[in-house]
Amino acid sequence: MKSSIQRSLICQMQQEAYDEIMQNFRNMGRGFRYTADQKEFAFEQIDKNGMHATSRILQMPRRTLQRWCRKHDVVVERCPAWVYEWADRRKKRREFWARKGY
Repeated sequence: MKSSIQRSLICQMQQEAYDEIMQNFRNMGRGFRYTADQKEFAFEQIDKNGMHATSRILQMPRRTLQRWCRKHDVVVERCPAWVYEWADRRKKRREFWARKGY
């Protein structure tokens, strides 16, 4: 019971952070077209979170973000750097427990 409450609290806090990011993004614009500041902000978020997460956070089509990246020669990694680090730690843990017989 306690873990589900903690999980819901974490999800709520994460959603509040995403809402704040999206609001910052929307406040940079003028309402009709996306500004250069908004595009730069999106590029920063893409570098930090990845393409799919940024699309979800900013609530805009992924294809629009991909089009911007192609137009402005922004290279997008397949995954954010932390994913590779996490996968490496996971692999080491699995190897450790495999040696123990699990």
